Amino acid sequence: MATDHAIGIDIGGTGIKGAVVDLGTGELVSERLKVKTPEGGRPKDMLKATEELVDQIDAQLSGSEKLPLGVCFPAIVKRGYTLSAANISDEWIGLQAEDLFEQALGREIHFINDADAAGFAEVRYGAAAGVDGLVILTTLGTGIGSALIYDGVLVPNTELGHLEIGGEEAEHRASGRAESFPTPVNSSTAPAKYSATVSRNVRRSRERVGAAHAVRDGRGGPGRVRRSARDHAHAPESSSSAGRFEPVRPGQSGRPRPQPARRARDRKSLKGRDRRRPNAAGHHAR
Repeated sequence: MATDHAIGIDIGGTGIKGAVVDLGTGELVSERLKVKTPEGGRPKDMLKATEELVDQIDAQLSGSEKLPLGVCFPAIVKRGYTLSAANISDEWIGLQAEDLFEQALGREIHFINDADAAGFAEVRYGAAAGVDGLVILTTLGTGIGSALIYDGVLVPNTELGHLEIGGEEAEHRASGRAESFPTPVNSSTAPAKYSATVSRNVRRSRERVGAAHAVRDGRGGPGRVRRSARDHAHAPESSSSAGRFEPVRPGQSGRPRPQPARRARDRKSLKGRDRRRPNAAGHHAR
C-alpha cells in the first residue's frame, strides 16, 4: 500500500501514544493522543487499548482509507515475534505479535523495537543522518532503550538497558539511583544552603581540573616530584641502579620520568681512561 502517511503507535510500560506521521518529513500531521497502558500489560488488554487509540486517530482523518500502522514495542522483535518483555507481561515472550495486531486491526502492520524505531528515525530525519561511524541512541522512559547505528545501518535489538551489572539489570540500577536524587530545584528559588553546596562542588571541580592541567603543563600541582637546589647539593651519590627523577618540563606528561643513575664502577672506569696517555700512534697505552 503506497501512501505518504502512516500511523505511529508507541507502546510503553505506562502509556500508549499514537499519531499520524508524514513519511517524507518524519513530522506529526495529527494530534498526538495517549491512553494508559492496562494494568499487567497482558497482550489481550493492550491490544484492546491500542484498538481504542487507533479508532480515535482514524476519527481525525477525512478519508475512509485505513493507513498502515507501525508499532514500537519495548521488547526484542524478530520477524514479527516479540522475544522479551520489559515492564509488561511475560505473555508477550514468543508471541506472534505482528500477526495478532494485523488480524485485530485489519490493516498492514510492522512491529519493531521502540528504541530501534527511534534510531532509524534519527538516521532518516534527524541527528544521525549522514553521520559515519558509530551512533548510540538511548530512550529514557519507564525503562532504558538503546539503538546502535554504524555507518547509517541499524544494529537491531541491542537492549543495553537489560545488561546485568552486579546481578541487576542496568535500567533497574539506574532507576534506583534516579529515585535517590533530590528533585531538581530552580536556581532562582533554591535555598541558600543548596546554592552554597552547588557552588562549593563547582569550585572543587574547577580546582581539580586546574591542578590536572598544571601537572600536565609543568606548573606544579598534586603528584609532582620536586627537588630543591639544596636537596641536589646535599643528596648522596647512589651506586644503585634505582632511578632518580628529573623535573617535569612543559610539553611532557605529568608523571616524572625516572633517569638511571651512573654506577660507581662506570665512574671509576671513566676516570681511568682520562688518566691514560696516548702513545706515539695516538692510541691509549694499555
